[in-house]
Amino acid sequence: MTITRTLAALALTAATAATSVATAVTLAPAAQAATISAATTWGPHYAPGRAAKAVGSLTATGEDHDVIPTADVVRVSGKVYDHARRSGICGWAVFRVTYRDATGNLPFRHHSVRDCSYRTAKEFSFKYRDVYQVDLKVCAAGRTAKPSPTCLYAGTWKILYLSK
Repeated sequence: MTITRTLAALALTAATAATSVATAVTLAPAAQAATISAATTWGPHYAPGRAAKAVGSLTATGEDHDVIPTADVVRVSGKVYDHARRSGICGWAVFRVTYRDATGNLPFRHHSVRDCSYRTAKEFSFKYRDVYQVDLKVCAAGRTAKPSPTCLYAGTWKILYLSK
């Protein structure tokens, strides 16, 4: 009789464990959708001729691909270096942040960081919401308020983040 009770207790414990595992598996995707986080480091990326360098990290939180393929918040941080020996040239890290607007379109914004101090890093950090893609271009250009058209339109962009 004790063997029967022991087997019954084991069977009950196994059934309870299986139920709790099934419940956890059922709830896991819904719970994960709100908390998916992707963190990566990027770089170093160089300007042509290695006249500038950028390195850093990117963290995307709140990815929910079932509803809208974007990240709720993307944080980018890093350093940009000016390696050009000429005083009129600065190192630029130009980010193209593509986001989803209220109408469902995917416009983009440029976020630029400039460093004009030879061999000394300039740290930066920024964040955007509802981000679909983040691209980077590193270039060496003049000491201006905005990156030059050559910096923006010549060469290729490096993809740092793409919501899939």
